[in-house]
Amino acid sequence: MIAVISFIFCNVKAQETTGLEGIIKEGAVLEKLADGFDFTEGPTIDKKGNIYFTDQPNNRIMVYNFKTGLSVYLEPALRSNGLFMDKKGYLWSCADEKNQIIRISPKKKVEIISGTFDGKPYNGPNDIWITSTGHIYFTDPFYVRKYWNHTNMPQDKECVYYIQPDMKTVIRVVDDLRGPNGIISTPDGKKLYVADIKDNKTWSYTINPDGSLTDKTLFCEMGSDGITLDSEGNLYLTGRGVTIFDKTGRRLGNISVPEGWTSNVCFGDKDKKSLIITASKGIYRIKTKVKAGY
Repeated sequence: MIAVISFIFCNVKAQETTGLEGIIKEGAVLEKLADGFDFTEGPTIDKKGNIYFTDQPNNRIMVYNFKTGLSVYLEPALRSNGLFMDKKGYLWSCADEKNQIIRISPKKKVEIISGTFDGKPYNGPNDIWITSTGHIYFTDPFYVRKYWNHTNMPQDKECVYYIQPDMKTVIRVVDDLRGPNGIISTPDGKKLYVADIKDNKTWSYTINPDGSLTDKTLFCEMGSDGITLDSEGNLYLTGRGVTIFDKTGRRLGNISVPEGWTSNVCFGDKDKKSLIITASKGIYRIKTKVKAGY
């Protein structure tokens, strides 16, 4: 059973997150918004600040509205994982039931954008990001799912892909990571961050006008499941709680989350000044001084 428990506070106070005084709103605490899921992932928001996220084992996309509460947005949802809401209100999804990138219209019509590369299925699209300039990137690591009828990796590598503007042509732009997962770009669309969760590193790249990536640079010695950025350029990585790094790669601190695994993060609420956290069986919020940096 899903429990909606807005404004029930957890014992994680801002004062306990040393080094984050400039990020967490004074007196803010971590709030559990809802629980009872099997595994939450892929948070993204619409223009009104509503939160869309996935409960992948239960094959559904959920939406949380701060006024009306929780509801099911789409079920079944092709085993959607990472999500991204674009400027036109289309919800993009890494749907690994059949290892596809799909796009869901505001009227909930599902369109398959891509399902293969070089004639073979993807490994399992995980996270997707569309830059402010319209460049579309997604990560494709390999995690065996119990609902598949195969256990071998379809592709020869775990890579990052770029969907060209015609939305038909897909190219590999990163092929030398062990397990690319979380992905996000800076607001100007000029830099892309990719977390290599299997190698415990996060990298930055320069985004070229044609969508190709250059200037691979180590950002920090930590991998991540999901990533977000704030308005000060701080990068938020997940796994054991949420660990925050400044724009130079210096670790600022960690927000503890009372779950076994923290999968992903984004900023929500209408003012985009709340950090939204998907973590195992729950979804959480903590209010911040900073706002979304995308």
